[in-house]
Amino acid sequence: MTAPTRPLPPVNRRRRFDLRSTALFFVFLAVVLCVLGLSARMVADAVERRPAWMFVLAVLGVAGCVGLRRRIHVARAARRAAAALDRAAREAADELDALQPRPGRPAVEVVTDHGALPAAEFETVAGHGATVPVEFETVIDYDGLTPEEFEEAVAALCERDGCSAVEVVGGAGDLGADVLALTPDGRRIVIQCKYYDVSHRVGSQDLQRFGGTCFTVHEADVAALVTTSDFTAPALEYAEQCGIVCVDGEALRAWTDGTGPRPWDTAPGGRTAGWDLAGAGS
Repeated sequence: MTAPTRPLPPVNRRRRFDLRSTALFFVFLAVVLCVLGLSARMVADAVERRPAWMFVLAVLGVAGCVGLRRRIHVARAARRAAAALDRAAREAADELDALQPRPGRPAVEVVTDHGALPAAEFETVAGHGATVPVEFETVIDYDGLTPEEFEEAVAALCERDGCSAVEVVGGAGDLGADVLALTPDGRRIVIQCKYYDVSHRVGSQDLQRFGGTCFTVHEADVAALVTTSDFTAPALEYAEQCGIVCVDGEALRAWTDGTGPRPWDTAPGGRTAGWDLAGAGS
């Protein structure tokens, strides 16, 4: 049996001396040194013969370098400023386009803590004494809001449609009330806001918890639950028994753009008939 042989480490071979390469290197080095020496000598002679001209040339060279650097900096700043102005102009054009009223529609605005919203103009329906909003254009992206911003948006809608003493009270210990207000006819409205995904419907338990406090604790004349989603059948049944107004996502959009009634219009004792007449005539 033969014993395994251990591989030998590679031998570092020393590079063979190349006379030709070495000679060429020293020749090139000598040429470079000669050129540098001649250049230095020419500069020294020129400075000795014409010192003023050399000083002027040096100053012009430094000034040219500084000017070139500043020009590059100014060009970059100008490009950034132009881009910022372009963005600002686009944003301003988009905002003006969003606030542009349609032909024949009012362009009144209500400025609240939640931003500027087009306000509704009101007219009285003859023979019914109902005050209903004229058609207006409001754009609210409910999908992009947080639950707190949704409460503020609902409060802004109440304020826009003539409610007074509008207050957002949602939070810990609110006992089911998120928005409190007085309707245009003086009734106290208590609103609970449910910012749910379309796949998460408001159930009967949500309505029962709200129904246990809206009338007895908050002394509501009108109780409404507003959601971005929908309601289950048991929840709607319980709300009808207790007199709670249910505003789902579709009804919320109709309330927002003025094509549907406000929550206090459909509450018991509200003036739904006047609204229906106005809607039929529009």
